[in-house]
Amino acid sequence: MTATPMSPPSAADVPYRPIRLAARAAAWDRCPDGTLLLRSLGEAPPGQTNFGDYLRHWAVSDPDRPFLRQRIGAWQPGAPLRPWRSLSYGEAFARAQAIAQALLDRVLGPERPVLILSGNSIEQALLTLAGMMCGVPVAPVSPAYSLLSADLGKIRHLAKLLTPGMVFAQSGTEYARALHLLAALPDAPPELVVVEDAPADLPATTGFDSLLRTAPGPALDRAWDAVGPDTIAKFLLTSGSTGTPKAVPNTHGMLCANQAMLDWALPPDPAHPPVLLDWLPWNHTFGGNLTLNTVVRRGGLLHIDDGRPLPDRFAETLENLVEVSPTQYANVPVGYGMLADALERNPALAERFFRDLQHMFYGGAGLPQSVWDRLQACAVRTIGQRIVFMTAFGSTETAPIATLLHWPVDGPGRVGLPLPGVTVKLVPQDGRHELRLKGPIVFPGYHRQPELTRAVFDEDGFYRIGDAARLVDPNDPAEGIQPDGRLVEDFKLQTGSFVPVGRLRMALLSEVPELQDAVIAGHDRPYVAVLAWPNLEACRRIAGKPDAGMAELAGDARLHARLQERLRDFTAGATGSSLRVQRLMLLSEPASSDANEITDKGYVNQRAVLQRRADAVESLYAEPPAPNVVSLLPAVAAAAG
Repeated sequence: MTATPMSPPSAADVPYRPIRLAARAAAWDRCPDGTLLLRSLGEAPPGQTNFGDYLRHWAVSDPDRPFLRQRIGAWQPGAPLRPWRSLSYGEAFARAQAIAQALLDRVLGPERPVLILSGNSIEQALLTLAGMMCGVPVAPVSPAYSLLSADLGKIRHLAKLLTPGMVFAQSGTEYARALHLLAALPDAPPELVVVEDAPADLPATTGFDSLLRTAPGPALDRAWDAVGPDTIAKFLLTSGSTGTPKAVPNTHGMLCANQAMLDWALPPDPAHPPVLLDWLPWNHTFGGNLTLNTVVRRGGLLHIDDGRPLPDRFAETLENLVEVSPTQYANVPVGYGMLADALERNPALAERFFRDLQHMFYGGAGLPQSVWDRLQACAVRTIGQRIVFMTAFGSTETAPIATLLHWPVDGPGRVGLPLPGVTVKLVPQDGRHELRLKGPIVFPGYHRQPELTRAVFDEDGFYRIGDAARLVDPNDPAEGIQPDGRLVEDFKLQTGSFVPVGRLRMALLSEVPELQDAVIAGHDRPYVAVLAWPNLEACRRIAGKPDAGMAELAGDARLHARLQERLRDFTAGATGSSLRVQRLMLLSEPASSDANEITDKGYVNQRAVLQRRADAVESLYAEPPAPNVVSLLPAVAAAAG
């Protein structure tokens, strides 16, 4: 008798690596007008009211425990790996105390905060924690505001909005333009502090070492005791993609409440503190609140990754992963796509990456199903287990997360349930549900902009975040919610049909793995069309051109034929014109961070891309279509005839 060979089990049949997660516990109320109120039945453990207490705890209980590491010097492709500069919890606490006293000596505070111009660094972490100890907020801003802006317009705006008393930059040379602008402010120019390369023509600039030489005194003890849940820990800036940035106060109460909620959902394991390699910028809530704060809360070790999920910067991240085996890993979807390519090519790197990994976290945008599947398949090949993927929903104004997906699921899309203490309100609007939030993690209002504050809170005090959401299972809210697009991004076709941009983009990226990312066009047009970036690895395989660049792939006939087939299958399952993609153009140029097409967090700014590439949008709708446009319209017209 001949045995029938058994096919290997799919990733979906393989168990997850064990991890402690809270069970789902939700309650809900349906109002007569269709509004749904959703909340958690869980109870968060007591938390601190001064975030600095977390740092002090580890400094006292385990002062030699490693806290921060960062590479020394600048990365060069092909050069030997640079050594790490390290800082323990005890060292960090002592240095932060000295800096905190220096801030108090300068009479800084919420009306005269510290403006941070440069990116993640050990010095920025110390300055941030020092401000928390003594009630002096820091305001980290995107480095692009200083380095890429021709007129420094956003820096001018923030100087007027925040009136900083101190400005910090890692490099005086790199940030010289912004430093000169701020030094010349007519009313109370701030003190300038740099770590290296102080500008020679700005003699008033202070070296960072001078802050470290300050001796802590009784004033620091009094300031520490005065910090409470309503004290502002930091100002985070909204992206300003639709206008000038707004300053969002993040209080100690918000930050500590979020950590207590995370303690409930993902209980800490004191015997195994987290180890992270992370690039997410601290001027955004994802990196600055979720990543950095969680490390401090749990006594973890954070390796500051100077790499980025960009074609010319991701190699640095991969080199760091050769030495660092994270226990948890966070990234944006485009970064996970690039990571999947690398892990599939390099089994040794996969062994290192998955060795100690407990969970992966994504945010900033939806993760395509194809990327999810590839990473899980790689985990199964490497360690024989799947890894739990977690995600959340929140914003700068919620410091950072209001809902959390804290149970295993087989694909992306949902963002979980409210954390303990948070209430989600889903309000019917134009066939969808607007999502609103209330709880201790919601900000008190925009700094010095009361009219904007009034506009974002409803009559019941819920924060109107600007997103739509829907239940995963309308009959069982305990299955959680999933995003249903940004209300401000959606548009109407000429037919009057609303196009749900976020939902459509995610569906397209999940069904067409040859695409790395995409933006949706069609406002006041007869049909939906797409500008897209190729997944280089997948597209090179289809074209049979292992070294082809984006420009060559954009016009490849074999790739066009595959994409036309993918679009035909995708459109065949659409339920209306607003979900049918009729044309697609592969872009030959990467998204430009200089032009704000890609944010610090690595996700695409839909509005900026459509504005900057208006000519490409016109080509999408030209008749006859341009040679680099994949079109379904001839086939649709023939079938209709």
